[in-house]
Amino acid sequence: MELLRENGSCRVQELSELFNVSEPTIRGDLEALEKSRAVTRQHGGAYINDFASFTDSLKLEHTEHMEEKRRIAIKAAEYINSGDNIILDSGSTLTELAKRLTGRKNLNIITTALNITLMLGAEPTNHIILTGGELKPPTLSVTGEKAALIFKDLYVEKLFLATGGFSLTAGLTYPGISDLPLKEAMINSAHTIYLLADSSKLEKIYFASLKIQKKINYLFTDDKIEASYIKSLNDLGIEVIVC
Repeated sequence: MELLRENGSCRVQELSELFNVSEPTIRGDLEALEKSRAVTRQHGGAYINDFASFTDSLKLEHTEHMEEKRRIAIKAAEYINSGDNIILDSGSTLTELAKRLTGRKNLNIITTALNITLMLGAEPTNHIILTGGELKPPTLSVTGEKAALIFKDLYVEKLFLATGGFSLTAGLTYPGISDLPLKEAMINSAHTIYLLADSSKLEKIYFASLKIQKKINYLFTDDKIEASYIKSLNDLGIEVIVC
């Protein structure tokens, strides 16, 4: 269900390969979820029942820990100046960051987020590139290998990155593998990487991971992070900014 909430929809074959179980087992699980009215099955897969509500209202799925996310966004915005070349990831924390950039001008922005494109595109001096790819309604974004292709010939000063979870050993973690090529492409296209993650995501390990801990330059997080964890991050070369 976590994967469906993240992607909006899933294919039976994809779920079978991800969890290493048979397709009949997956179909049985989806049938049970449909009976609970959480999803609607369709040929070859299923989608969450409030699928349309995300795009109709530009509503994001993950709105927990919003006070912490707002503090992180306010601090991260201080690292973005008019005229910067940046990549903005998608999600609730990055949306809060984008809200704090409405006074900036002449930004060159590459983003995967539909809502951020609309928000910052209202400033006529900004130049925005929205990547292509597969639509993820819960995060109002696009993902997948096609979205990653656009970064092949691009290089920017700063990447502001979101994640499902972060682990000292596993790195960045996500509920599904579709995000991995895109996240890796964004990381490889940026000089400085700023990870925005509230403390609830620390040591939260999902199925898919990118072991790129040493490529992260800064972590913006909230004051619930423990001092010992900050030291472990510093040992990896990550500067922690407590918000």
